[in-house]
Amino acid sequence: MTVHSLRRRPAPSAEATLAPQGAEPRSEIDDLGQRTQRVAAIAAVHADDVDRDGRFPIEAITAAKALGLMGLMAPASLGGEGASLGEIADICYALGRACASTAMIYAMHQVKVACVVRHGVGSAWHEGFIKRLVRDQLLLASSTTEGSGGGNVRSSEAPIVYAEDRISLERAASVISYGAAADAVVTTARRDADAAASDQVLAVFLRSDYTLEQTLSWDTLGMRGTCSAGFTLRAAGEAAQLLPVPYEEIHTQSMVPAAHILWSSTWAGVAAAAVEKARKHLRKSMRGGAGELPPSAPHFTRANASHRALRALIATTLAGYEAIADDPDALSALDFQAEINLLKVDASELAVQTVMSALRCGGLSSYRNDSDVSIGRHLRDVLSSPIMINNDRILANVAPSALLTEVPTTVRG
Repeated sequence: MTVHSLRRRPAPSAEATLAPQGAEPRSEIDDLGQRTQRVAAIAAVHADDVDRDGRFPIEAITAAKALGLMGLMAPASLGGEGASLGEIADICYALGRACASTAMIYAMHQVKVACVVRHGVGSAWHEGFIKRLVRDQLLLASSTTEGSGGGNVRSSEAPIVYAEDRISLERAASVISYGAAADAVVTTARRDADAAASDQVLAVFLRSDYTLEQTLSWDTLGMRGTCSAGFTLRAAGEAAQLLPVPYEEIHTQSMVPAAHILWSSTWAGVAAAAVEKARKHLRKSMRGGAGELPPSAPHFTRANASHRALRALIATTLAGYEAIADDPDALSALDFQAEINLLKVDASELAVQTVMSALRCGGLSSYRNDSDVSIGRHLRDVLSSPIMINNDRILANVAPSALLTEVPTTVRG
């Protein structure tokens, strides 16, 4: 899974004034891989100070907007480029190699885009929103965690309140990543005041529709630039801004597959950067010595092997998803739901394993923060992967369905 697998596609035209400082204006000859690499290069320049200051990676996200990367999955009929989830995964991987926070922000944004595009086409309001997303290169934030429910995204406390054709919502959002920098928010809510916590809808609110009052700060070990603070979200809009299908369907068919594939691709990118640092350390060691590999070399072999396994896992799961993406019954089947949920668990653990092996390969040189083979930032960022949406919660949720699934009788079964 590398960005080179992205098929050649011209960038949409844009005024040169849209280009951020340090970025070249996009042109009609730029393919998606070239555009991605331009954004990644800008992200890499600012990655250390984004991490150090815990600030939003404005330079990289501005570049992504200027180069038309925000609405790629929208169909051509609505102004987009019809990009596949696999192409978005490759972009997350490339950005992850440069700056984990930038990649995770882009991944979370694209999860919301995937939900709105899949389930909003056919709805006049949402089709208009998708056109605006592409035209204005909007950044979408996600609000799915709330109050005491924490990471249980299949439970909502705050209900949608109706007044004729208008709606309003006030929710205690324990996390809205990059909420203060977003142009719109896509949020879950109880269908109405009488609905069960699991009877949810998904609503889209533009920045002019809502206010945010910060309630929690974000000072963490890693992924500092995602600025995942807590807020009280107060929103109001038209009833038409609710997605026309229940969130239960959106969650199964789009939300979880897109999130777990794109998050995993981001972590794979972070791990790739760590492996490259370990490789650089070994080459320097050989040049400085007698041309022999140092005793820490086996750790590089382990890092490389676990990274290969991580990429293969993501690629296999992605291929499986794309093969059944148009079949709601197959997407809701126990086997697939277990597979897509366990992707997040397995990918996060493999990513941590890869970075730890790379760190041990580099030894003190990689442990230092002032070294050109430092892996400190990569380790701190990747350690978020089993914690943000906790692996224990996923494993507990998957356990009942796993009991109903037969053990395969063949290797390829």
